[in-house]
Order: sequence, then C-alpha cells, then structure tokens
Amino acid sequence: MDVRAYGATLALAEPFTIARSSRRVQEVVRVELEHEGVVGLGEATPVYYWGETVESALGFLGAEVSAALGDDPFALEAIRRRLAGRQGEQAAKCALDAALHDWIGKRLGQPVWRLLGLAPTGPPTSYTIGIDTVAGTADRARRARGFAILKVKVGGPDDVARLEAVRRESAARIRVDGNEGWTLEGARELMPALIELGVELVEQPFPAEDVGSFRALRELSTRLPVLVDEGCRDLASVAPIAGYADGINVKLAKAGGLREAIRMIHAARALRLRVMLGCMIESELGIAAAAQIACLADDVDLDGHLLIADPPFAGLGFDAGRVTPSSHPGLGVRPIR
Repeated sequence: MDVRAYGATLALAEPFTIARSSRRVQEVVRVELEHEGVVGLGEATPVYYWGETVESALGFLGAEVSAALGDDPFALEAIRRRLAGRQGEQAAKCALDAALHDWIGKRLGQPVWRLLGLAPTGPPTSYTIGIDTVAGTADRARRARGFAILKVKVGGPDDVARLEAVRRESAARIRVDGNEGWTLEGARELMPALIELGVELVEQPFPAEDVGSFRALRELSTRLPVLVDEGCRDLASVAPIAGYADGINVKLAKAGGLREAIRMIHAARALRLRVMLGCMIESELGIAAAAQIACLADDVDLDGHLLIADPPFAGLGFDAGRVTPSSHPGLGVRPIR
C-alpha cells in the first residue's frame, strides 16, 4: 500500500470564535491510500488542545503507518488495534482510518454506510454560531434561518443577551456549547434563563478535568442535560462520563476513526447516555466519514464544512436540515479543484 499524507489550509467564511480561541483558517491533515489501482481519501483536524498539529500528525504517519497497516487494507480491526497501541495523534489515525474505509468502499463498489449495515439518513444537524457581539450574533442567527437547530457558542459576559437575540431572530431549537468556559457559579446562575429561553442542552460547560463541577450541577433540582465533548476521547472515556454527565459528543478526530466511534456509541447506549455526533472544522471529506454513521446518534452537529469559504470537496447531500452521505462508493466525495 502506498500512503501519502499532507497538510491543507481551509479558509473560513467568517471568523470562528469560541470561549478559548478565535480563528480565520483551519489546518487539516489529509491521507491518500493507493492499493490495487484504487485511491482512498481521508481527512481530519488535529486536536490542538491536546497538542496535536498537522506537523505532528504527518510525523506520526511517516514513522508509524507502514507497520500499522500491514499488507491487508481489509483488516480494519487489526489495524485499529495496532494504531491504538501508539499514543496520541488521533487526527492522524482518523485520517488514515477514513482513507481505509473509502478505499474498501471504492474497491467493493459500495458506500461505507451500506457496508456498515446502516441507513444514510440521521437526525438534522445543528448550525454553529460562534461568539460575537449581541448584534453580530443576531445577524448570524438571521442568516441561519434555514436550520432547525442552532448551536450557540457561549462563555462570555453577554451569554444571556446573545441567546435572547438568537431567540428573537429564530424559532430554531437552541443548544449551547461552553467549550470549558463556564464556572459552576456562573452555570447555576444561568440555568433558569437558559430553561426559560427553551435551550435544549449544554455542551461542555466546565474544563474537562473539573468533574466536581459537573457533579455539583447535577444536584440542581431543575437543569438542562449536560453533554461532554472535550472530556470525551475514546471508548475508555465513556463509562466514567456516565457518572457525572448525561451524554457524550463523539468526534472521529478525537476517537481516531469510525471503528472506535461506533464502539463508543454502543457503549453509551448501554449506559443510557445521550449521543451527539460532532465534528471539527473540516471539509466535506472529513465530514463525510462521520456522516456515514449519523443514523446511530440522537443529535448531530456536522456543520464544519458549511463554515468554509472555498470548499475543496463535494458529494455530501443536504436535505431538510440533514447532512447525508451519497450513494457513491466509499465516502462518496470528490475533489472539485
């Protein structure tokens, strides 16, 4: 198998701001896997708050990929185990995993979702509104009226005012994402207002290591469901989360690929946890891998490709607010330049 890996830069349509950072571009890592005349493609975004970069992902792929792959691209479980034995660099593993699934689907002439025995249609996706001024937030909500669900990034002094602005502009369902930016005291104060505004859930309000605040928030007599994102990595993360939160946000770039993500979802179901399938800012190539398993989730947040100014890939569908994989073989996307 011939594996080629390289970095790429995605320009965003507008600045994207969350509680801990702001950006205008997103760096991703891509993998091309060629075998028997078929080329599989994969993409993932390095998890920067774990210290991952495109450079570290490329270094990992250059050093580890031959030994991890072996000589059989169909041996997905054996490859997953070998990659899992090497610490870190989840995005590199994810991009390689996606390329393998794309290769297998193309080799067999079937879309990945069909090979997995799944349906192509999942829940509608939310659309993310980054942190902005109250007026800027209102404008973003106004322009997002085609979406039935809005995920509003929070973690600033104007959180309630911004959410009120969203509610004035849109009848969409609202979810909020703190990206570790709240304190317990702040969350307690905000909870009544969030409930009154009809917010559905709160994602990652506290730092991942601050499990005590998650537990304390659960003691409120009236509260919203709380999902864990930054504190959720792989299968080993799931059972502990059941002790302090109501659900998990599964992201392929953190899990290391489709196979681990599916394992996480099934474990969450056994523990009666709510499952959100999320994404990083990625092109349609990165989002397409997650879209293959969207039907397994309760909630979907697969809008990363919709935030890009100049998309490099095409192939995903968008129907009634749902991001859907195509019926073409593999991941079903193609380069458009």
